[in-house]
Amino acid sequence: MNLPIYRHRALPVCLLPRIASVVLAFAALSGAVCQVQEESDKPQGRLITSLAVAVNRSTHKVYAVNERAGTVSVIDERTGSTRTVKVGSGPIALAVNEKTDRVYVVNASSGTISVIDGERDALIATIKGESHPYSLAVNEITDKIYVTNTYSNSVTVIDGANNAAEPLKVGSADGIAVDPQSNTIFLTTYEDPDIRIVNGRTGAVSKVRVGPHLWSITFDPSSNNVYLAHTGSADIVSVNENTHNLTTIRVGSIPCAVAINPLTHRIYAVNYGDETISVIDAVTSKTLATLRVGKHPQAVAVDPVHNLVYVANVHSDSATVVDGAKNIVLGTNDAGRNPYALAVDPVLGRIYAANYGEPSVSAVDTSAQ
Repeated sequence: MNLPIYRHRALPVCLLPRIASVVLAFAALSGAVCQVQEESDKPQGRLITSLAVAVNRSTHKVYAVNERAGTVSVIDERTGSTRTVKVGSGPIALAVNEKTDRVYVVNASSGTISVIDGERDALIATIKGESHPYSLAVNEITDKIYVTNTYSNSVTVIDGANNAAEPLKVGSADGIAVDPQSNTIFLTTYEDPDIRIVNGRTGAVSKVRVGPHLWSITFDPSSNNVYLAHTGSADIVSVNENTHNLTTIRVGSIPCAVAINPLTHRIYAVNYGDETISVIDAVTSKTLATLRVGKHPQAVAVDPVHNLVYVANVHSDSATVVDGAKNIVLGTNDAGRNPYALAVDPVLGRIYAANYGEPSVSAVDTSAQ
């Protein structure tokens, strides 16, 4: 079996062949990108992001990147039809502005951002980004789109009204989250021990030290806390937007994804290393349950309407379904080949997975639960 090649700076937990746990641990702690030689029966290690698939809850359309083909698949949930939109080279992340019905696609290889008109499912603009654009977040109130650039000293800010782009000189970043109400942007870089809190109006930056090896990031509008997966120390760290107070919550080994149910005030942390999901009370910052899921869980998504939680198990080709009210596993469902990102349509109660294998997006059948 070929061992992966490690390269500086990027993903702490990547899609590896099934190798010794010591190698997995090294990859997680070093913040490496894993690159493996082609093997038809194993997932391939590349830069990954949980933003590879998204749902527009207003139009009930699903969008998923196909990195190899340089396309975005569009699924109309109402009709079941699928269309393909050609974008840039190496699309790895996307986000939807539901108010304007625009989809923004980060093309890592070509260094561009594609803009798709959701009504016509057509490419309407291609915006030049900085060096290696990676992740993004949309502020629907200001109609601004923020794109992180892994090898640049700035974040690209796009005006959704005219697709004009300008750099915001706040340093390179991997992870990003936005508080649209206060117009605040949260930025992380894997090796950087500080989280940056940026005033979206003035560009002023505050730093809060939380320690290195941060990965997944999400914002909870009900508490004004941002939650970060601390892969190196097996913690979830919360930072209050207003006070900058820190709270550390112990979870499982190599937490690589975190999501929130804002209605129940529960935090869900996926632990890649020990193949569990931690259920956390956001009010008390206490772990309520630790549940076994599938092999090497990679992503988590929450359906707040039905109080269900979904976990993508990249080496099980499955998605685990968790009952958020009872904190129990309801079952495991086929999620296509090597699912690594999830999106939920809470109105229709449907779940979709982005896959490394073909097809690049799969509908997850949860009718048995």
